[in-house]
Amino acid sequence: MTIKLALIGAGRIAKVHAKAIAASPDAKLVAVTDALPAAAEALALETGSKASDADAIAADRAVDAVLICTPTDTHADLIEKFAKAGKHVFCEKPVDLDLGRAEEVVSIAKKAGVKLMLGFNRRYDPNFAGVRAAIDEGRIGAVEMVTITSRDPGAPDISYAARSGGIFRDMTIHDLDMARFMLGEEPVVVSAHASVLVKPELKEIGDCDSATVILETASGKQAVITNSRRATYGYDQRVEVHGSLGVALAENYHENTVVIGGADGYRSAPLQNFFMTRYTASYAGEIAEFISALKHGREPATTGEDGVMALKLANACVESVRTGKRVAI
Repeated sequence: MTIKLALIGAGRIAKVHAKAIAASPDAKLVAVTDALPAAAEALALETGSKASDADAIAADRAVDAVLICTPTDTHADLIEKFAKAGKHVFCEKPVDLDLGRAEEVVSIAKKAGVKLMLGFNRRYDPNFAGVRAAIDEGRIGAVEMVTITSRDPGAPDISYAARSGGIFRDMTIHDLDMARFMLGEEPVVVSAHASVLVKPELKEIGDCDSATVILETASGKQAVITNSRRATYGYDQRVEVHGSLGVALAENYHENTVVIGGADGYRSAPLQNFFMTRYTASYAGEIAEFISALKHGREPATTGEDGVMALKLANACVESVRTGKRVAI
């Protein structure tokens, strides 16, 4: 059985997913649509699929599933459209910026009997998955504390930031999902602190660029997340899980693994500087998971419910910063 897929959106991430589909023996890209027809036509030509439009894809019985790779404020409506048309859906995070709307479309997909997978790609990173495997194998004992460092090389432009929902719903949301993944328990209390240290213009739109979050579970486990929109040394992505018997670490990716030693010490290559490069394997992994879930008729590893929970946590971060208090989930 070959899973026939359509791309909704033909931008940067859609092109990455198109490559992952092409690499799968179990799937085929059959259609592409985009708000810019020329972009859809170019990607369709490159991939041997056809340029189409959303209505035609929804009506096409040959299309089994869609991958939504469009701006955040279009996600919920597109999920609803294609779920009601009987198409399985992969969607980039978040489901929506409004929690009620996110919960609504997740329910719509469930009632329609279709699979809904959220693009929390970092769970599919080989190193982060390796840390989770070490936990599952009991190699570090019971998880007690999780530390997540996530720092971007630079702040986004204001036009993007204004539509993103802010740092907690755009950037931290990945780390909130990762914290859930590593803790193995749902956080019940959130406290967050945020400031503008990098790009003053962000303050004018109610956003920030530097944040720290503490998550607590009912059993007392803790996760600490630190975010910054400025890392002059490269794309900084690290995870540490401390357990009763030891610790598991996932360190940064460098441009190469060469280390040169001399009288002045040791020098290594710079960190990778772009998220698309750092997470190449994870993007391929999440599409492979989506295809596998459809092929075997099971739920994907990251579901619409995961998207809702991550958004709840992100909203709690916003509320904690606003009030200066710990927020119960």
